[in-house]
Amino acid sequence: MTTTTHSTTPVTGTARVPRGADRPAARPRRRTAPGPGTVLTWVVLGLGALVMLVPLYIMVINAFKPQDAIISSPLAIGPDTFSLEYLQAALTSEKFNVVRAYGVTLLFVALVNVCGIALAAPVAYVIARGRSKWHLGLLLLFVSGLFIPGQVTLIPVVFVLRVLGLINTIPGFILFETAATLPVTIFLFAAYLRTVPRDIDEAAALDGAGRIRAFWACIFPIMRPVVATIVVLNSISVWNDFVSPQIILGPSSGIYTVTTGVYAAVGEFSTDYTTVFPTLLLAVSPAVLFFVLMQRHIIGGLVAGATKG
Repeated sequence: MTTTTHSTTPVTGTARVPRGADRPAARPRRRTAPGPGTVLTWVVLGLGALVMLVPLYIMVINAFKPQDAIISSPLAIGPDTFSLEYLQAALTSEKFNVVRAYGVTLLFVALVNVCGIALAAPVAYVIARGRSKWHLGLLLLFVSGLFIPGQVTLIPVVFVLRVLGLINTIPGFILFETAATLPVTIFLFAAYLRTVPRDIDEAAALDGAGRIRAFWACIFPIMRPVVATIVVLNSISVWNDFVSPQIILGPSSGIYTVTTGVYAAVGEFSTDYTTVFPTLLLAVSPAVLFFVLMQRHIIGGLVAGATKG
């Protein structure tokens, strides 16, 4: 019987090479100077920022200054001129009840958003899921409303609302504002819905859901990014609107939004800057704060339709 023995001989003289030691050292990146196009872009953006921020700066600092300081040095403010009494006087003004105006405007914003989304979402769904030229023509019909200034339609709208008995009423104003928001709402909804797979509709149909139930239960929850975008855009539009509530509601109705309330407060005393600037600050601050907090939803909702897949 023969026994075979396997012997192992240790390998000597070899060393483990660290990973990446045989690679050449990375060359430091050279910092390239910005090109003329980049410099021009930043210059244009800087000028645009100045055009927008300087009036806002003037309004903010002059809301806390007396009349003579506003006239003599409108761009400067110091501890000796800073006072909260003018802002407090604007808050308690008899001509402009700011709390009531906030409540009325927020009510209008909520109603317009609810009515606009409830009407535009099903229409956009039909347009987005349609395959014929009639659906494209319907979309172009709604989008054409973007090219008509709202002030042009005010006179015909006043006649129509007067015939219907809705002039100087809240329902008449809500109907007008809702109709004004439909073009952009339908356009953004339809663009987003075209990116939503049709498999969701087919799966809902297999489960026995009709088209209406399939849309509100399965499709509409997916539309949250673009719905947030529409809410932000419509809210700012209704909050800043002055002409429509001034004409449709009218001073005789006794209903003042933020913008019409500002006009009622400072219209007769346009030279009293201690009334003008604090009142304007109270009217603008909520809209600016809301936009700053919600601006990411605007960009996210506009881009979501292009990247969703």
